[in-house]
Amino acid sequence: MFGAYKRIYLTSPSWLVKCIGQREYRRYFTNYKSERLLDIGCGSGEKRHIIPKEIKYTGVDHPDTAHNRSNIDIYCTAYALPISDNSYDSVFCSGVLEHLEEPELALREAYRVLKLGGHAIYTVPLFWHLHEEPRDFYRYTKHGIRYLFEKAGFEIAELKPLSGFWVTFGSEFNYYINRFNKNVAKPFFSLLIAINNLIFFLFEKIDSPEQWTWMYFVIARKK
Repeated sequence: MFGAYKRIYLTSPSWLVKCIGQREYRRYFTNYKSERLLDIGCGSGEKRHIIPKEIKYTGVDHPDTAHNRSNIDIYCTAYALPISDNSYDSVFCSGVLEHLEEPELALREAYRVLKLGGHAIYTVPLFWHLHEEPRDFYRYTKHGIRYLFEKAGFEIAELKPLSGFWVTFGSEFNYYINRFNKNVAKPFFSLLIAINNLIFFLFEKIDSPEQWTWMYFVIARKK
């Protein structure tokens, strides 16, 4: 059903968050059936492997994207999708909403191309460092997410924090020290990141208060 897991190395500063993300994506595609999926802001397509092979996939991204373009099927903005109303039963949009100047307009456009009863899957950050600058505009609380999605017409089916304090802190700490992970210091910092990943993984199992989540996982339905 699914493609092979994309290997995530323990020495990667993103090991914690990517493992969690893969788990949640697979849970969605196991529980919610889909025939056609639109990936808005697909970028290099690194998450495409997580989508079941039997689903007809379309990846869209803006013409000025800095990502690898090999997985992009349609070039457009999230505000003007060249797609008919009610065309897809799933919309997938991971780590994109923070990069859009007008998130409500993008949500309304996603709502338009979804079929009635279709689902939109979003990941939306609360705590994360600046990235893909200068196109990095917002961070969202769960209350802001609910407000925006419902204003655009969606019904929230699930709004789930993906971590507590330790995954967020540990990942950000690893990204910080990864700045020094080069040249003769690389073996030391790679080992330190791997040890940190294991330690923070265990700490997260002990205590996981959602107020410090790095990301929310959203499933929204077109009523």
